[in-house]
Amino acid sequence: MKASIVDLKHKADDILKALERNESVMVLYHGKVKGIIEPAKEKSELKVEDHPFFGMYKETEESVLEELENLRKHRYDL
Repeated sequence: MKASIVDLKHKADDILKALERNESVMVLYHGKVKGIIEPAKEKSELKVEDHPFFGMYKETEESVLEELENLRKHRYDL
């Protein structure tokens, strides 16, 4: 959809309906594109198991707390 600056004020309802249909709205000023309004993306809920870090250290014998302590150590602690 294309909308001028005046359309943003007078046809806001039509612009919102276009965004609900997942359409982008190009904002024109004197016939030139000044910007694009994109529909908001829904937040996807990821499960912890789907995160790449999950299960990364499954072969280690250390507990979770010990592993966290090792990760949080200062660089020069040996």
